[in-house]
Amino acid sequence: MSLKGFTKSDFDVFHIDGLEARMEAIQSQIQPKFKAFGDILADELAVLLGNEMYLHIAKHARRKVNPPNDTWMAIAHDKRGYKKHPHFQLGLFDDHLFIWFALIYEAPNKKAIAESLMTNSHLIMDLPEDYVISLDHMKKDATTIGEKNESDVITDLERLRDVKKAEYLVGRHLQPEQSLVQDGQALLTFTKETYEQLLPIYQLAMSQS
Repeated sequence: MSLKGFTKSDFDVFHIDGLEARMEAIQSQIQPKFKAFGDILADELAVLLGNEMYLHIAKHARRKVNPPNDTWMAIAHDKRGYKKHPHFQLGLFDDHLFIWFALIYEAPNKKAIAESLMTNSHLIMDLPEDYVISLDHMKKDATTIGEKNESDVITDLERLRDVKKAEYLVGRHLQPEQSLVQDGQALLTFTKETYEQLLPIYQLAMSQS
């Protein structure tokens, strides 16, 4: 069976009114694609890292009224969950697809990771200029590496170190109309290449876990 990419109708899911209706569309349209991509990517990452990696698909279980504005899959070393650990993501907002190395607010060891990344800021600065950084996984905002100098990167990492709810995500954004997004095999290859480029950051973060 060929791997299916993401189409306009997948991104349009986030314009459906109501929690139940939107969640039904996410579960029927998007999550099977996450499963197909995630199973392959988790196996690929396991080979690269030399340890088991597990797929987690966002359930949005805490939501009781407001429908989610985005949805994602995550890959982490822990079978029980990903939120407390450095992890990889692939997901959608209504206007872009994101591919991340992610460290979100629930990670207990953010201070040590931030300090280690500050010492090794070249791992971030040396990424291609079209890579983007986000400081909040709930928001669409992201800034390209090309727009930041080393001082900016250090400032972001200081915030990660010092602010309890701070987050740090680095990776790539793709637009829905890009042919790459709609071509499952091409998107898989692109995502794997992105994760490979982010591996040194992930491995450094994991060394502080």
